[in-house]
Amino acid sequence: MNNLFDGLAGLSSLTAPASGSTHDRAAGAVLPGIVPANRDAAAARGGGTGAEPDARGERPGGARRGRPSPDDLVAGLNPQQREAVEHRGGPLLIVAGAGSGKTRVLTNRIAHLLATGEARPGEILAITFTNKAAAEMRERVEALVGPAARMMWVSTFHSACVRILRREHAALGLRSSFSIYDAADSQRLMQLVCREMDLDPKKFNPKAFSRKVSDLKNELIGPREFAATIADGNAFDSALAQAFERYQARLAQASALDFDDLIAQTVRLLREFPDIKESYRRRFRHVLVDEYQDTNHAQYVLVRELAGVETEGWDTRGAVLPTGQLTVVGDADQSIYAFRGATIRNILEFEEDYPNARTILLEQNYRSTQNILTAANAVIARNAGRRAKNLWTAEGAGPSIVGYVADSDHDESTFVVEEIDRLGDSDGVKPGDVAVFYRTNAQSRSLEERLVRAGIPYKVVGGTRFYERREIKDAIAYLHAVANPDDAVNVRRILNVPKRGLGERTEGTLAWFAERERISFGAAVERYAEVGLPPRAEKGVAGFAELMAGLRAMLEGGASAAEVLDAALDRSGYLAELRASDDPQDASRVENLAELHAVAEEFAQATPDGTLADFLERVSLVADADQIPLDDGGQGVVTLMTVHTAKGLEFPVVFVTGLEDGTFPHMRSLADPDQLAEERRLAYVALTRARQRLYLTRAAVRTSFGVPNQMPASRFIDDIPPEVLEWRREESATEAMRRGWAGDGYGSGGYGGYRSRRDDDGDFAPAYGSGARRGERGSTGPRGPRSFGDGAPASGGLGTGTSRGSAATRSTASADVPSLAVGDRVTHDSYGLGTVVSLEGAGSSSVAKVDFGSAGVKRLLLRYAPVTKL
Repeated sequence: MNNLFDGLAGLSSLTAPASGSTHDRAAGAVLPGIVPANRDAAAARGGGTGAEPDARGERPGGARRGRPSPDDLVAGLNPQQREAVEHRGGPLLIVAGAGSGKTRVLTNRIAHLLATGEARPGEILAITFTNKAAAEMRERVEALVGPAARMMWVSTFHSACVRILRREHAALGLRSSFSIYDAADSQRLMQLVCREMDLDPKKFNPKAFSRKVSDLKNELIGPREFAATIADGNAFDSALAQAFERYQARLAQASALDFDDLIAQTVRLLREFPDIKESYRRRFRHVLVDEYQDTNHAQYVLVRELAGVETEGWDTRGAVLPTGQLTVVGDADQSIYAFRGATIRNILEFEEDYPNARTILLEQNYRSTQNILTAANAVIARNAGRRAKNLWTAEGAGPSIVGYVADSDHDESTFVVEEIDRLGDSDGVKPGDVAVFYRTNAQSRSLEERLVRAGIPYKVVGGTRFYERREIKDAIAYLHAVANPDDAVNVRRILNVPKRGLGERTEGTLAWFAERERISFGAAVERYAEVGLPPRAEKGVAGFAELMAGLRAMLEGGASAAEVLDAALDRSGYLAELRASDDPQDASRVENLAELHAVAEEFAQATPDGTLADFLERVSLVADADQIPLDDGGQGVVTLMTVHTAKGLEFPVVFVTGLEDGTFPHMRSLADPDQLAEERRLAYVALTRARQRLYLTRAAVRTSFGVPNQMPASRFIDDIPPEVLEWRREESATEAMRRGWAGDGYGSGGYGGYRSRRDDDGDFAPAYGSGARRGERGSTGPRGPRSFGDGAPASGGLGTGTSRGSAATRSTASADVPSLAVGDRVTHDSYGLGTVVSLEGAGSSSVAKVDFGSAGVKRLLLRYAPVTKL
């Protein structure tokens, strides 16, 4: 066998993971984070891979013959795009609306700088937020200007910083092969620190510490600065400050940086070493930043330090420090990452930060139909303090947006899946053309169930990622420990993986020895004979030390990442243990390791001179969006994802689900104006991902933790002009029934009836479908006048399982509650046969826990659960 995985009948014929697995991929798709050489950017478009349209809405083709002239590079652009490409002089802000061709503007601007001789390739630094966007931009520029593009730096913020830090590692006292800790590694290190400090995890949660430390680093606040701000008597912050300082000391000891350090330490490097800053300012005469609205404070400072725009200073020879040409592209209306530390002020206040800046607005859209844009414009217009912008297209109105109100979240999923199936039959829509968005990952479950039943292929993006699976983390930990012997977190992770009889006592003894000798944990392992371990433990540690020494010798001898991975999994016994297992999950783990091996092989082919540290760096910087499967020209798969993950992508057909107040916008945002404004931007992003068809769905009742909750319509639906929205079903059966009771008349099939709306303050107010005029406060029918006062719409009880309906509704619900006892057999419309295992509450609040066998134990609010006693 050529490698350890040949027994799997070849990497290309791996058994396909179960539908919905987060690491499966369409045929021909690249693996997450790895971009093969010479891949045409145009071929990567498929069902929404994020490729931006050009000025005419077309995508780029293959590489051109010969270099284009400056006139070629502005031909076909609209006036605003051309202005942005040709701008020279002071800082430039390009406010690029969704689908307005910003990627073409950026790439043509770069090519125009080269074609006019105003810049050389090595003087350009272009920064994006994802590996996918960076790869696309690099390929599109190369298609325009040829191999010279390879001299440019086109990368993510983190990748650019890693590149700088690898070159300047000595100034900061780092190894050139320093480790990069992802979120899981950082959290594990913080847990070790908290354990050393003997902190009560209930009072001082390591996860909370990790989040706070990340926030502080994004604000460029170190342990000492933070400690100086703590008020007397604040035990939590005092403990956090000590943990923060120890955490940083452990990172330094391990010659490791976490993700936030990559930027923070680069800023420190530029601030503390003027000669280094001078060299990078002189090199990068043109700095271009995409998605500027998503930058945090640390990234904002990094850009200022590199570009030097509007700052004065002197170099090491007494000459004025050069300033670069800064171009930023972004859209405040698409700022949706405040939870990651993004600061919308960075783009809103750009003109204040750079008084000589020029601003160009791109409003012509080349992606979506006018109906979709009209809806998106209306939703975002309600946000205060934004720069006025109105997206428009020359491509026509297109189909109406389709709205649908389902009785429950299960019914909502049924509608979505049946509509996907119908579109395939009636309009030739392929699964790969369709994306289904939701606000939170938990909403994907019922969608997945319906897709499986319908036999429609799909992929969930943004769940447990390939690189976060246990076996992959173990394998990567071995590679980290080989590349950096001082990497304590990864050495400790694999010390007893696979099991060598080395428990917490042995690990603690080694850690104590390392502390006493002021050496790293890895160095303590190498000096195991001096530690004083029991014979059995010493033998196990000796075997581990010998294993790691052999792997490092391989690396020094020129072995590739794939070869070191093979040897680590073979010599450690890790792969043999999985293969000997009868557990089907272990067979899947072997397949995942085989796929990691394929990643390493692809990396070697794409980057012949790449080192193990380079490979680990690439793996460490993978983003959620890099999991999107590429279209291979076949049918593709339906993509399920949160709206946050969908940022930057586009699809011919989009379903936005869960449009209820409390779901989208999220319940946490309803009482906070700033958070609600961000939710509205998130809705704007969701709508503008659609190219041709857009569906908006909501459920009148959504089940959470086994309890059904009545949900009012999202205020975002109410913002959309009725002339662009066609209701396939405008109200649920329960809402239609209540309307009928109130005397409004019962519409055929529950269509076209009452729908709750909100006034400008967000409070509920009546809205009318066919048969009622706006402005009426009520209507008269067989049951007498109805006044739409507080609680008239089916609106209340978010998260409580209670209803604010009328007294008649409550009494009817109470009367319909089945009388059950523990041990009773029941049947449920969705879960089938079950046995009551416990009861709680009384009357309309009665809740039963029912064991449905393979469907599990469900907690059901009986007044709404479709349960029948047998």
